[in-house]
Formats: sequence, structure tokens, C-alpha cells
Amino acid sequence: MTALARQDEPVTATASAKVGRFRYVILAMLFIVTTVNYADRSTLSIAGDSMQKDLHVSSGELGVLFSAFSWSYLIAQIPGGWLLDRFGSKKVYGGAIFLWSVFTMAQGAIGFFAGAAVVLLFILRFVVGFAEGPSFPGNSRIVAAWFPTKERGLAAGFFQSAQYFSTAAFAPLMGWLVTAMGWEHVFTVIGGIGVVLALVWTKVIYPPRTHPRMTKAELDYISAGGALVDMDAPTAQDDTQAAKEAAQAEAKAAGRANLRHVKTLLKNRTILGVFLGQYFLNSITWFFLTWFPVYLVQERGMSILEAGFVASLPALCGFTGGILGGYLSDLLIRRGVSLTAARKIPMVTGLLLSTSIIVCNYVSASWLVVGIMSLSYFGKAMGAQGWAIMSDVSPKQIAGLAGGVFNSFGAVAGIVTPLVIGYIIDTSGSFDLALAFISACAAMAVLCYVALVKNIKRLHLDDEGNLAPEPQLS
Repeated sequence: MTALARQDEPVTATASAKVGRFRYVILAMLFIVTTVNYADRSTLSIAGDSMQKDLHVSSGELGVLFSAFSWSYLIAQIPGGWLLDRFGSKKVYGGAIFLWSVFTMAQGAIGFFAGAAVVLLFILRFVVGFAEGPSFPGNSRIVAAWFPTKERGLAAGFFQSAQYFSTAAFAPLMGWLVTAMGWEHVFTVIGGIGVVLALVWTKVIYPPRTHPRMTKAELDYISAGGALVDMDAPTAQDDTQAAKEAAQAEAKAAGRANLRHVKTLLKNRTILGVFLGQYFLNSITWFFLTWFPVYLVQERGMSILEAGFVASLPALCGFTGGILGGYLSDLLIRRGVSLTAARKIPMVTGLLLSTSIIVCNYVSASWLVVGIMSLSYFGKAMGAQGWAIMSDVSPKQIAGLAGGVFNSFGAVAGIVTPLVIGYIIDTSGSFDLALAFISACAAMAVLCYVALVKNIKRLHLDDEGNLAPEPQLS
């Protein structure tokens, strides 16, 4: 094989190492951005106990504050997906990183407005959620553009595992910041890191065809393997007046078409099953992002600093589970297992493990509680194949929109879960029913993928707006 593969020449898996691996630099950037993204989301969970005392916030009110992010995150999903499809991942995602980081920094100043602190914090959490709307649909689009089908499971598992690595990396730091400097600095430090990262993004992220460091050999390889390399690729006509006028007309029509396309997606059994599965899976995520550190402090008697370090242990297991789930899924594909079975086997296995969280209600030793929580989070992460499946099935014409709707279901879980758990704690005085609720969510996620999701394959949006299997599998 020559150094540069000819476009009409198939590229084998054995040759992939020879054609370049710059796509993994792009994946590393997604991992770093998602790590900081989840650090922003979890700032309130670490600062929450101290803020409750300083600002006189009840558990119910804290649950409302936890949910503020997800209200706007939900609202932003479909518009965010449309913006990604219209303007591309580089511009929209980069701007989002900058905005959510600035709004996170602003939360550090709410202590100066003691009388209205809860209202102001709700507003700031709300706008952070709105700014983060394009993040995961953007991750999915970039993975679909840069990775062939047989590598997408590991790629999606890797960027999803950042949410667990984030807790492991930042929870001890945030716990130390609360103890040594005050809860306000959790927001200013984490937000400041994001502002710097937004500038780095502009230098690293490009579409595959226009990236200055992309080789023709690697471009041919990923394209032959099903990567949607032209998703955000500009054409020579993009700067013409006719093209601009056509784009404006397209934007007006898109607003009307979006609702029709959303209905089309919801009518597809497999896609609906993936959407519902993401809701229940994200319920587990939001317990760990919001109430888990509070659980350690209030139910298990740990200090805030101890909770910060202990919270990192399940997160490390989640990171391992996320990588393992994606690796196993891709390994099964390479060994000839169908795409459907390869995605569902690690997912169902992991989610069954995640139901073990309910056992924490029946043990008293703190080390055993942490071990069970770690097993549950490991299983949840191993089962988090949803974004890989979305990269596999989404029609390329509306990939951003499909990702936005998918993430909307996860955002609803981010609203419901903190509110339900806050209500349970206020009314029952303990976390026992809360853990039973999370265990039930894991079981429901399994049911979605077993009963609703049948065949996983690329769908195509035809001229009449209907979904059908793509004529040529990618």
C-alpha cells in the first residue's frame, strides 16, 4: 500500500495504523472539553452543603437549584442541534464553551446578593444549561465525521467517560477549594479553566476535509469506513451571494421542517427506544452529579473534603466502565458480531450491574457503601452506549437535530431526578427511597433496549421526509 491511499482503493483495518491517527487528537479534545463541561455541572453538588448553611437553603430548594441547569439544557437541545447542522460544530460548540464558562464564573459572586442569592443562582444555572445545549450533540456529530463505524463505539465511550473522569479529577480539587478558600472559588476556578479551553478549541477543531494536519490517507480511510467527512465541509459556493440567499431561505424552511422531523424520529421504534433509554440512564448520572456528595455528607457523616475525595472513587470506576464498554462493543464488531448485538451486550450487562445501588440501603459500613456505589457507576458507564448508537443510526441530513432530541430526553431526567430526590429527602428524612428510585431507573433502561430497540443501522431521510434504512450501509 502506498503512503497515500487512493480514493478508490479500500483501506483495511490492518492498514489503519499506517494512514495516520490524527482523529485521536480530535477525540482527546472532545474528552478534555467534556471533562470541563461536567466539572461545571457538578460545581453546585460540591459547594451545595456549605451554600445550604450560608444561604439557608432547604433540601427542596437545593433540588430546584440542581434542576435549573436541566430546564434550559432541555430547551436548548433542538435549537442547539439545528445550529450545529446550520453553522457547523467548530463555531457553535466553541462559542458554547466560552459562554457556559463565563456564566459559571459569575456564580461565584452570588454571595454578595444574600437576599436574592437563590433566585440569582437559579438564573445563572439556567443560562449555563442553555449554553451547554450543543455540547453532546456536537460530540456526536464530530465523532460521526471523524471516525469509521467500527471505531465509533470506543470513540463515543471515550468522550462519554469524561463525565466520570471529571468527577475523579475535579471533585477533590473542588472539595479542597471549599475547605481552604470558600465555596465561591469552586465556580471561579472551574469557569476560568473553561474560558482558556474555548480559545484552544478554535486552534484544534476543524472538519476532516479542511483540517490543516489531516492527511489524504487518513481521510480516505475514515471515509471508506463510514465517517461522514463532508458533514461540515465548506464548498466553493459558500461565499457567493446566491448561496447566502439560499441559506437564508433554507433557515426559514428549517424551522417548519424541524417539528416534522422530530415527529418522524419519535415514530421510529428503535430511535424512540434509544431516547427513552437515555432518559432512564441519565437519571443515574444526575444522582451522582447532584445528590451523591450530599448523600456522603448528610447520610454517611463525611466531611466536605472527605466527600470530595470519596466521590472520585466511583467516578474512576465509571471512567473504566465507559472505556471498557466502548472497547468491548467495537471488539465484538471486529469479530463479526452484528452491530445490534455488539452495542446491546455491554449496555444491558452494565445497566443490570447498576441496579445494585439499592443494596446500599442494607449496609452500614462506609467502605462497603462506596464499593457498591462504585460498582453501580461502573455498570452505568459500561452501559452508556447511547451516543455510539446515535452516531450509528442518525440520518446524516438531521444528525444534529436527532442528537438534540436524544439529549432532550436525558435533560428531562436532569430536571426530574434532582426534584424527586429532594422531595423524597424532605418528606422521608433519608435517602433510602431515593436509591430505590435510581435502581428502578437502571432496570427501566434495560427494558427499553431489550423490548424497543431492535435493529441498529443507519437510517436515511428520504425526499418525502420518511425514515428508512440507508441503501448502502455506512
